[in-house]
Amino acid sequence: VERRRMLRQCAPSLPVPYIEGIRNFTLTNEAGPCAMAALQKEQVIVENIEAEQRWPAWCAIALKNELRSCWSTPIVAHDGTILGTFAIYSRTASAPSSRMTALIGQFTDLASIAIEQKRREDALRRSEVYLTEAQRLSLTGSFRWRIASGEITWSDETYRIYEIDPATTLTLDIVQERVHPEDRNMLELTRARAPHEAKDFAFEHRLLLPGDVIKYVQVLAHEMHSENGELEYVGAIRDVTDRKKSDDILHRLREELAHVARVATLGELTAAIAHEINQPLAGIMTNASTCLRLLATDDPNLEGARETARRMIRDATRAADVIARLRALFRKQSTTQEAVDLNEATREVLALMSTELTKARVVVHTELGHLPPVSGDRVQIQQVVMNLILNAVEAMSGVPERRRHLVVRSVGTEEEVRFEIEDGGVGLDPESQDQLFKAFYTSKSDGMGMGLSISRSIVERHGGRLWAVPNDRPGATFAFSLPLASMM
Repeated sequence: VERRRMLRQCAPSLPVPYIEGIRNFTLTNEAGPCAMAALQKEQVIVENIEAEQRWPAWCAIALKNELRSCWSTPIVAHDGTILGTFAIYSRTASAPSSRMTALIGQFTDLASIAIEQKRREDALRRSEVYLTEAQRLSLTGSFRWRIASGEITWSDETYRIYEIDPATTLTLDIVQERVHPEDRNMLELTRARAPHEAKDFAFEHRLLLPGDVIKYVQVLAHEMHSENGELEYVGAIRDVTDRKKSDDILHRLREELAHVARVATLGELTAAIAHEINQPLAGIMTNASTCLRLLATDDPNLEGARETARRMIRDATRAADVIARLRALFRKQSTTQEAVDLNEATREVLALMSTELTKARVVVHTELGHLPPVSGDRVQIQQVVMNLILNAVEAMSGVPERRRHLVVRSVGTEEEVRFEIEDGGVGLDPESQDQLFKAFYTSKSDGMGMGLSISRSIVERHGGRLWAVPNDRPGATFAFSLPLASMM
Protein backbone atom coordinates (compact mmCIF):
# COMPACT_ATOMS: atom_id res chain seq x y z
CA VAL A 1 0.00 0.00 0.00
CA GLU A 2 1.70 3.24 -1.13
CA ARG A 3 0.58 6.75 -2.10
CA ARG A 4 -3.05 6.02 -1.19
CA ARG A 5 -3.47 3.42 -3.94
CA MET A 6 -3.56 -0.35 -4.17
CA LEU A 7 -0.48 -1.01 -6.28
CA ARG A 8 0.00 -4.77 -6.53
CA GLN A 9 -2.13 -7.88 -6.45
CA CYS A 10 -0.32 -11.20 -6.35
CA ALA A 11 -2.43 -14.33 -6.80
CA PRO A 12 -1.60 -17.17 -9.22
CA SER A 13 -5.21 -18.43 -9.36
CA LEU A 14 -7.00 -15.06 -9.33
CA PRO A 15 -8.49 -14.13 -12.71
CA VAL A 16 -6.31 -11.69 -14.65
CA PRO A 17 -9.30 -9.51 -15.70
CA TYR A 18 -10.18 -9.05 -12.02
CA ILE A 19 -6.62 -7.99 -11.17
CA GLU A 20 -6.55 -5.56 -14.07
CA GLY A 21 -9.99 -4.24 -13.12
CA ILE A 22 -9.07 -3.20 -9.60
CA ARG A 23 -5.48 -2.13 -10.30
CA ASN A 24 -4.76 1.39 -9.04
CA PHE A 25 -8.08 1.69 -7.19
CA THR A 26 -7.94 4.79 -4.97
CA LEU A 27 -7.45 3.74 -1.37
CA THR A 28 -10.79 4.70 0.17
CA ASN A 29 -13.39 2.84 2.19
CA GLU A 30 -15.60 2.79 -0.94
CA ALA A 31 -12.99 1.02 -3.11
CA GLY A 32 -13.57 -2.50 -1.77
CA PRO A 33 -12.92 -4.80 1.19
CA CYS A 34 -9.13 -4.80 0.76
CA ALA A 35 -9.00 -1.00 0.75
CA MET A 36 -11.27 -0.84 3.82
CA ALA A 37 -9.18 -3.45 5.65
CA ALA A 38 -6.03 -1.43 4.93
CA LEU A 39 -7.56 1.85 6.09
CA GLN A 40 -9.33 0.48 9.16
CA LYS A 41 -6.50 -1.98 10.00
CA GLU A 42 -9.21 -4.54 10.70
CA GLN A 43 -10.29 -7.75 9.01
CA VAL A 44 -13.17 -7.31 6.55
CA ILE A 45 -15.28 -10.43 5.78
CA VAL A 46 -17.61 -10.43 2.77
CA GLU A 47 -19.52 -13.73 2.93
CA ASN A 48 -21.73 -13.08 -0.11
CA ILE A 49 -20.67 -10.51 -2.72
CA GLU A 50 -24.04 -10.76 -4.48
CA ALA A 51 -25.74 -9.42 -1.35
CA GLU A 52 -23.12 -6.72 -0.70
CA GLN A 53 -24.17 -3.07 -1.18
CA ARG A 54 -21.13 -1.12 0.04
CA TRP A 55 -18.89 -1.32 -3.03
CA PRO A 56 -20.95 -1.46 -6.23
CA ALA A 57 -18.00 -0.94 -8.61
CA TRP A 58 -15.87 -3.57 -6.94
CA CYS A 59 -18.78 -6.00 -6.60
CA ALA A 60 -19.51 -5.73 -10.34
CA ILE A 61 -15.90 -6.62 -11.24
CA ALA A 62 -15.79 -9.48 -8.69
CA LEU A 63 -19.11 -11.03 -9.84
CA LYS A 64 -18.10 -10.69 -13.50
CA ASN A 65 -15.12 -12.91 -12.66
CA GLU A 66 -17.35 -15.39 -10.76
CA LEU A 67 -16.08 -14.47 -7.29
CA ARG A 68 -18.68 -14.86 -4.54
CA SER A 69 -16.86 -14.17 -1.23
CA CYS A 70 -13.75 -12.29 0.01
CA TRP A 71 -11.99 -12.40 3.38
CA SER A 72 -9.47 -9.51 3.59
CA THR A 73 -7.01 -9.14 6.49
CA PRO A 74 -4.54 -6.21 6.93
CA ILE A 75 -0.80 -6.86 7.19
CA VAL A 76 0.49 -4.41 9.78
CA ALA A 77 4.10 -3.65 10.74
CA HIS A 78 5.27 -3.56 14.35
CA ASP A 79 5.17 0.24 14.30
CA GLY A 80 1.57 0.24 13.08
CA THR A 81 2.37 1.00 9.44
CA ILE A 82 0.11 -0.80 6.97
CA LEU A 83 2.15 -3.03 4.67
CA GLY A 84 -0.66 -4.55 2.62
CA THR A 85 -3.60 -6.93 2.86
CA PHE A 86 -4.02 -10.68 2.60
CA ALA A 87 -7.27 -11.70 0.90
CA ILE A 88 -8.87 -15.12 0.27
CA TYR A 89 -11.46 -15.29 -2.50
CA SER A 90 -13.94 -18.06 -3.14
CA ARG A 91 -16.30 -18.90 -5.98
CA THR A 92 -18.96 -19.80 -3.40
CA ALA A 93 -20.49 -17.65 -0.70
CA SER A 94 -18.90 -18.62 2.62
CA ALA A 95 -17.37 -17.41 5.89
CA PRO A 96 -14.03 -18.47 7.39
CA SER A 97 -14.02 -21.07 10.13
CA SER A 98 -12.29 -20.40 13.45
CA ARG A 99 -9.40 -22.60 12.34
CA MET A 100 -9.12 -20.69 9.07
CA THR A 101 -9.24 -17.38 10.94
CA ALA A 102 -6.34 -18.53 13.15
CA LEU A 103 -4.34 -19.61 10.11
CA ILE A 104 -4.97 -16.28 8.42
CA GLY A 105 -3.73 -14.49 11.55
CA GLN A 106 -0.55 -16.56 11.62
CA PHE A 107 0.02 -16.01 7.92
CA THR A 108 -0.36 -12.23 8.15
CA ASP A 109 2.07 -12.12 11.09
CA LEU A 110 4.65 -14.08 9.09
CA ALA A 111 3.98 -11.89 6.05
CA SER A 112 4.53 -8.78 8.16
CA ILE A 113 7.89 -10.09 9.39
CA ALA A 114 8.97 -11.12 5.89
CA ILE A 115 7.97 -7.81 4.29
CA GLU A 116 9.68 -5.75 6.98
CA GLN A 117 12.84 -7.83 6.67
CA LYS A 118 12.81 -7.46 2.89
CA ARG A 119 12.34 -3.70 3.19
CA ARG A 120 15.20 -3.45 5.66
CA GLU A 121 17.42 -5.48 3.36
CA ASP A 122 16.46 -3.33 0.38
CA ALA A 123 17.07 -0.14 2.36
CA LEU A 124 20.43 -1.45 3.55
CA ARG A 125 21.36 -2.46 0.03
CA ARG A 126 20.42 0.97 -1.29
CA SER A 127 22.39 2.60 1.51
CA GLU A 128 25.41 0.49 0.69
CA VAL A 129 25.14 1.41 -2.98
CA TYR A 130 24.81 5.11 -2.11
CA LEU A 131 27.71 4.89 0.34
CA THR A 132 29.92 3.08 -2.17
CA GLU A 133 29.16 5.64 -4.84
CA ALA A 134 29.66 8.54 -2.42
CA GLN A 135 33.01 7.08 -1.31
CA ARG A 136 34.07 6.63 -4.93
CA LEU A 137 33.15 10.20 -5.86
CA SER A 138 34.76 11.73 -2.75
CA LEU A 139 37.82 9.42 -2.82
CA THR A 140 37.04 8.51 0.79
CA GLY A 141 37.15 4.99 2.15
CA SER A 142 36.16 3.67 5.55
CA PHE A 143 37.76 1.19 7.92
CA ARG A 144 37.29 -0.61 11.20
CA TRP A 145 40.16 -1.76 13.40
CA ARG A 146 39.57 -4.08 16.35
CA ILE A 147 42.46 -3.65 18.76
CA ALA A 148 42.27 -6.97 20.63
CA SER A 149 42.13 -9.25 17.59
CA GLY A 150 43.93 -6.95 15.17
CA GLU A 151 41.12 -7.51 12.67
CA ILE A 152 40.84 -4.80 9.99
CA THR A 153 37.78 -4.25 7.83
CA TRP A 154 37.96 -2.00 4.78
CA SER A 155 35.42 -0.62 2.34
CA ASP A 156 35.90 -1.16 -1.39
CA GLU A 157 37.16 2.39 -1.82
CA THR A 158 39.86 1.90 0.82
CA TYR A 159 41.13 -1.15 -1.05
CA ARG A 160 41.17 0.94 -4.22
CA ILE A 161 43.11 3.79 -2.55
CA TYR A 162 45.76 1.39 -1.25
CA GLU A 163 45.63 -0.66 -4.48
CA ILE A 164 45.26 -3.93 -2.58
CA ASP A 165 43.22 -6.89 -3.82
CA PRO A 166 39.91 -7.01 -1.85
CA ALA A 167 40.43 -10.76 -1.42
CA THR A 168 43.52 -10.09 0.70
CA THR A 169 43.29 -10.80 4.43
CA LEU A 170 44.39 -7.52 5.91
CA THR A 171 46.97 -7.08 8.65
CA LEU A 172 48.71 -3.97 9.96
CA ASP A 173 51.96 -5.23 8.48
CA ILE A 174 50.40 -5.36 5.00
CA VAL A 175 49.04 -1.85 5.47
CA GLN A 176 52.41 -0.60 6.68
CA GLU A 177 54.14 -1.99 3.59
CA ARG A 178 52.12 0.47 1.52
CA VAL A 179 53.20 3.46 3.65
CA HIS A 180 56.11 5.57 2.42
CA PRO A 181 59.27 4.55 4.33
CA GLU A 182 59.80 8.11 5.55
CA ASP A 183 56.29 8.19 7.08
CA ARG A 184 56.21 4.76 8.70
CA ASN A 185 57.30 6.08 12.07
CA MET A 186 54.05 8.06 12.27
CA LEU A 187 51.99 4.91 11.68
CA GLU A 188 54.08 2.87 14.12
CA LEU A 189 53.63 5.55 16.79
CA THR A 190 49.84 5.56 16.29
CA ARG A 191 49.80 1.77 16.30
CA ALA A 192 51.67 1.70 19.60
CA ARG A 193 49.61 4.41 21.30
CA ALA A 194 46.12 3.42 20.16
CA PRO A 195 45.57 0.46 22.54
CA HIS A 196 46.64 2.47 25.58
CA GLU A 197 45.46 6.03 24.97
CA ALA A 198 42.02 5.17 23.50
CA LYS A 199 41.41 8.53 21.87
CA ASP A 200 40.65 9.83 18.40
CA PHE A 201 43.54 10.38 16.03
CA ALA A 202 44.09 12.20 12.74
CA PHE A 203 47.13 12.53 10.52
CA GLU A 204 48.29 12.67 6.91
CA HIS A 205 50.94 10.49 5.35
CA ARG A 206 52.18 9.23 2.01
CA LEU A 207 51.70 5.86 0.35
CA LEU A 208 54.40 4.36 -1.85
CA LEU A 209 52.59 2.08 -4.29
CA PRO A 210 53.92 -0.28 -6.98
CA GLY A 211 55.58 1.60 -9.81
CA ASP A 212 56.87 4.22 -7.35
CA VAL A 213 53.50 5.94 -7.39
CA ILE A 214 53.07 8.29 -4.41
CA LYS A 215 49.68 9.08 -2.92
CA TYR A 216 48.81 11.39 -0.05
CA VAL A 217 46.10 10.18 2.32
CA GLN A 218 44.33 11.72 5.29
CA VAL A 219 43.34 9.39 8.13
CA LEU A 220 40.64 10.21 10.69
CA ALA A 221 39.56 7.70 13.35
CA HIS A 222 37.12 7.67 16.26
CA GLU A 223 37.56 5.37 19.22
CA MET A 224 34.60 3.38 20.48
CA HIS A 225 33.84 0.18 22.35
CA SER A 226 32.00 -2.87 21.06
CA GLU A 227 29.12 -4.55 22.89
CA ASN A 228 31.56 -6.75 24.83
CA GLY A 229 33.61 -3.69 25.83
CA GLU A 230 36.54 -4.23 23.47
CA LEU A 231 38.27 -1.13 22.08
CA GLU A 232 37.99 -0.52 18.35
CA TYR A 233 38.45 2.36 15.94
CA VAL A 234 36.13 3.38 13.14
CA GLY A 235 37.32 5.94 10.67
CA ALA A 236 37.81 7.27 7.18
CA ILE A 237 40.74 7.39 4.79
CA ARG A 238 40.68 10.07 2.11
CA ASP A 239 42.87 10.29 -0.96
CA VAL A 240 44.07 13.91 -0.93
CA THR A 241 46.72 13.54 -3.64
CA ASP A 242 45.04 15.99 -6.03
CA ARG A 243 44.56 18.52 -3.25
CA LYS A 244 48.19 18.13 -2.21
CA LYS A 245 49.38 18.67 -5.78
CA SER A 246 47.16 21.74 -6.08
CA ASP A 247 48.52 23.07 -2.78
CA ASP A 248 52.08 22.53 -4.01
CA ILE A 249 51.35 24.38 -7.25
CA LEU A 250 49.69 27.21 -5.33
CA HIS A 251 52.64 27.33 -2.94
CA ARG A 252 55.09 27.61 -5.84
CA LEU A 253 52.99 30.35 -7.44
CA ARG A 254 52.92 32.24 -4.16
CA GLU A 255 56.68 31.93 -3.87
CA GLU A 256 57.05 33.22 -7.44
CA LEU A 257 54.79 36.16 -6.66
CA ALA A 258 56.59 36.83 -3.38
CA HIS A 259 59.91 36.83 -5.22
CA VAL A 260 58.58 39.28 -7.82
CA ALA A 261 57.25 41.52 -5.07
CA ARG A 262 60.57 41.32 -3.24
CA VAL A 263 62.48 42.32 -6.37
CA ALA A 264 60.02 45.15 -7.03
CA THR A 265 60.38 46.35 -3.44
CA LEU A 266 64.16 46.30 -3.62
CA GLY A 267 63.97 48.12 -6.94
CA GLU A 268 62.45 51.05 -5.08
CA LEU A 269 65.48 51.02 -2.76
CA THR A 270 68.09 50.93 -5.53
CA ALA A 271 69.33 54.47 -4.93
CA ALA A 272 69.52 53.99 -1.19
CA ILE A 273 71.32 50.67 -1.62
CA ALA A 274 73.85 52.22 -3.99
CA HIS A 275 74.52 54.94 -1.44
CA GLU A 276 74.80 52.34 1.32
CA ILE A 277 77.50 50.50 -0.63
CA ASN A 278 79.26 53.62 -1.94
CA GLN A 279 79.91 54.88 1.57
CA PRO A 280 82.16 51.97 2.66
CA LEU A 281 83.74 51.82 -0.82
CA ALA A 282 84.62 55.52 -0.61
CA GLY A 283 86.02 54.91 2.86
CA ILE A 284 88.15 52.08 1.56
CA MET A 285 89.55 54.28 -1.21
CA THR A 286 90.32 57.12 1.20
CA ASN A 287 91.93 54.82 3.75
CA ALA A 288 93.95 53.05 1.03
CA SER A 289 95.37 56.41 -0.13
CA THR A 290 96.14 57.40 3.46
CA CYS A 291 97.81 54.07 4.10
CA LEU A 292 100.06 54.50 1.05
CA ARG A 293 101.08 58.00 2.15
CA LEU A 294 101.91 56.78 5.66
CA LEU A 295 104.12 54.04 4.23
CA ALA A 296 105.74 56.17 1.51
CA THR A 297 107.66 58.51 3.85
CA ASP A 298 111.29 58.04 4.83
CA ASP A 299 110.07 57.20 8.33
CA PRO A 300 106.92 55.08 7.68
CA ASN A 301 104.15 55.48 10.25
CA LEU A 302 103.49 51.79 10.78
CA GLU A 303 101.01 52.22 13.62
CA GLY A 304 98.96 54.72 11.59
CA ALA A 305 99.08 52.40 8.59
CA ARG A 306 97.85 49.49 10.72
CA GLU A 307 94.95 51.57 12.04
CA THR A 308 94.10 52.70 8.51
CA ALA A 309 94.17 49.06 7.35
CA ARG A 310 91.76 48.14 10.16
CA ARG A 311 89.36 50.85 8.96
CA MET A 312 89.66 49.45 5.44
CA ILE A 313 88.76 45.97 6.71
CA ARG A 314 85.83 47.43 8.64
CA ASP A 315 84.48 49.24 5.58
CA ALA A 316 85.02 46.20 3.35
CA THR A 317 83.12 44.04 5.83
CA ARG A 318 80.32 46.58 5.91
CA ALA A 319 80.05 46.57 2.11
CA ALA A 320 80.17 42.77 2.02
CA ASP A 321 77.36 42.59 4.58
CA VAL A 322 75.18 44.89 2.49
CA ILE A 323 75.82 42.81 -0.62
CA ALA A 324 75.15 39.58 1.28
CA ARG A 325 71.82 40.92 2.53
CA LEU A 326 70.93 41.99 -1.01
CA ARG A 327 71.81 38.59 -2.47
CA ALA A 328 69.72 36.86 0.18
CA LEU A 329 66.68 39.01 -0.52
CA PHE A 330 67.04 38.79 -4.31
CA ARG A 331 67.75 35.06 -4.28
CA LYS A 332 64.98 32.87 -5.68
CA GLN A 333 64.73 29.70 -3.63
CA SER A 334 62.13 27.49 -2.04
CA THR A 335 61.02 28.01 1.53
CA THR A 336 63.49 26.77 4.14
CA GLN A 337 62.63 26.24 7.78
CA GLU A 338 65.19 27.35 10.34
CA ALA A 339 65.33 28.95 13.76
CA VAL A 340 65.13 32.70 13.17
CA ASP A 341 66.07 35.47 15.59
CA LEU A 342 63.40 38.03 14.66
CA ASN A 343 65.28 40.90 16.35
CA GLU A 344 68.46 40.17 14.41
CA ALA A 345 66.52 39.82 11.16
CA THR A 346 64.82 43.15 11.84
CA ARG A 347 68.11 44.92 12.53
CA GLU A 348 69.43 43.68 9.17
CA VAL A 349 66.38 45.09 7.37
CA LEU A 350 66.72 48.43 9.19
CA ALA A 351 70.41 48.57 8.28
CA LEU A 352 69.55 47.91 4.62
CA MET A 353 66.89 50.63 4.68
CA SER A 354 68.78 53.15 6.79
CA THR A 355 69.55 55.55 3.95
CA GLU A 356 65.97 55.39 2.65
CA LEU A 357 64.63 56.10 6.14
CA THR A 358 67.00 59.04 6.52
CA LYS A 359 66.01 60.37 3.12
CA ALA A 360 62.33 60.20 4.13
CA ARG A 361 63.22 61.99 7.41
CA VAL A 362 61.76 59.17 9.47
CA VAL A 363 63.00 58.73 13.02
CA VAL A 364 63.05 55.06 14.03
CA HIS A 365 62.64 53.98 17.64
CA THR A 366 63.33 50.30 18.35
CA GLU A 367 61.79 48.53 21.32
CA LEU A 368 63.03 45.00 20.74
CA GLY A 369 62.32 42.73 23.67
CA HIS A 370 64.04 39.49 24.59
CA LEU A 371 62.72 36.96 22.09
CA PRO A 372 62.96 33.20 21.72
CA PRO A 373 63.55 32.05 18.13
CA VAL A 374 60.71 31.42 15.69
CA SER A 375 60.67 28.75 13.00
CA GLY A 376 60.47 29.84 9.38
CA ASP A 377 62.13 31.17 6.28
CA ARG A 378 64.39 34.05 7.29
CA VAL A 379 64.23 35.85 3.94
CA GLN A 380 60.44 35.68 3.72
CA ILE A 381 60.05 36.97 7.28
CA GLN A 382 62.41 39.82 6.43
CA GLN A 383 60.29 40.58 3.37
CA VAL A 384 57.25 41.00 5.63
CA VAL A 385 59.18 43.35 7.92
CA MET A 386 60.42 45.36 4.92
CA ASN A 387 56.92 45.59 3.41
CA LEU A 388 55.44 46.86 6.68
CA ILE A 389 58.20 49.43 7.16
CA LEU A 390 57.84 50.69 3.57
CA ASN A 391 54.08 51.01 4.06
CA ALA A 392 54.65 52.97 7.27
CA VAL A 393 57.11 55.32 5.52
CA GLU A 394 54.60 55.84 2.70
CA ALA A 395 51.83 56.56 5.22
CA MET A 396 53.95 59.30 6.83
CA SER A 397 55.14 60.88 3.60
CA GLY A 398 52.39 63.52 3.63
CA VAL A 399 52.41 64.46 7.31
CA PRO A 400 54.53 67.13 9.09
CA GLU A 401 58.11 66.09 9.78
CA ARG A 402 57.63 66.32 13.54
CA ARG A 403 55.23 63.41 13.36
CA ARG A 404 57.43 61.10 11.28
CA HIS A 405 58.23 58.73 14.11
CA LEU A 406 58.33 54.99 13.50
CA VAL A 407 58.30 52.55 16.40
CA VAL A 408 59.56 49.02 15.73
CA ARG A 409 58.54 46.81 18.61
CA SER A 410 58.86 43.09 19.41
CA VAL A 411 57.40 41.20 22.34
CA GLY A 412 57.82 37.56 23.29
CA THR A 413 55.34 35.40 25.20
CA GLU A 414 55.28 31.74 26.22
CA GLU A 415 53.45 30.81 23.01
CA GLU A 416 54.41 33.32 20.32
CA VAL A 417 56.47 36.29 19.21
CA ARG A 418 54.63 39.49 18.31
CA PHE A 419 56.13 42.14 16.02
CA GLU A 420 54.67 45.66 15.62
CA ILE A 421 55.27 48.61 13.32
CA GLU A 422 53.67 51.76 14.76
CA ASP A 423 53.64 54.82 12.50
CA GLY A 424 52.44 58.40 12.87
CA GLY A 425 50.88 58.55 9.43
CA VAL A 426 47.43 59.19 8.03
CA GLY A 427 45.89 56.23 9.87
CA LEU A 428 43.33 53.71 8.62
CA ASP A 429 40.15 54.42 6.70
CA PRO A 430 37.38 52.57 8.65
CA GLU A 431 35.46 51.93 5.43
CA SER A 432 38.39 50.21 3.71
CA GLN A 433 40.11 48.61 6.70
CA ASP A 434 38.62 45.19 5.89
CA GLN A 435 40.05 45.39 2.36
CA LEU A 436 43.66 46.08 3.37
CA PHE A 437 44.95 42.53 3.04
CA LYS A 438 43.05 41.57 -0.12
CA ALA A 439 45.01 41.11 -3.33
CA PHE A 440 45.10 44.09 -5.70
CA TYR A 441 43.56 46.49 -3.17
CA THR A 442 45.69 49.61 -2.71
CA SER A 443 45.24 53.15 -1.50
CA LYS A 444 48.35 54.30 -3.43
CA SER A 445 48.05 55.81 -6.88
CA ASP A 446 51.02 53.78 -8.14
CA GLY A 447 50.62 50.71 -5.93
CA MET A 448 50.03 47.12 -7.08
CA GLY A 449 48.00 46.11 -4.04
CA MET A 450 50.09 42.98 -3.46
CA GLY A 451 52.45 43.89 -0.59
CA LEU A 452 50.07 43.32 2.32
CA SER A 453 48.36 40.37 0.61
CA ILE A 454 51.70 38.62 0.11
CA SER A 455 52.78 39.51 3.65
CA ARG A 456 49.65 37.95 5.13
CA SER A 457 50.11 34.85 2.98
CA ILE A 458 53.70 34.47 4.22
CA VAL A 459 52.75 34.98 7.87
CA GLU A 460 49.82 32.53 7.71
CA ARG A 461 52.01 29.94 6.00
CA HIS A 462 54.33 30.25 9.01
CA GLY A 463 51.41 29.51 11.35
CA GLY A 464 50.90 33.12 12.42
CA ARG A 465 48.53 35.99 11.71
CA LEU A 466 48.80 39.58 10.46
CA TRP A 467 46.50 42.45 11.40
CA ALA A 468 46.22 46.25 11.59
CA VAL A 469 44.66 48.56 14.19
CA PRO A 470 44.33 52.37 14.38
CA ASN A 471 46.38 54.15 17.05
CA ASP A 472 44.88 56.26 19.85
CA ARG A 473 47.04 59.06 18.48
CA PRO A 474 47.58 59.69 14.74
CA GLY A 475 48.70 56.74 12.68
CA ALA A 476 48.22 52.99 12.66
CA THR A 477 49.94 49.87 13.90
CA PHE A 478 50.54 46.83 11.70
CA ALA A 479 51.46 43.71 13.61
CA PHE A 480 52.06 40.02 13.07
CA SER A 481 52.63 37.08 15.38
CA LEU A 482 54.54 33.85 14.84
CA PRO A 483 54.61 30.70 16.97
CA LEU A 484 57.82 29.76 18.71
CA ALA A 485 60.21 27.41 16.97
CA SER A 486 59.43 24.58 19.41
CA MET A 487 55.67 24.88 18.74
CA MET A 488 55.77 24.51 14.93
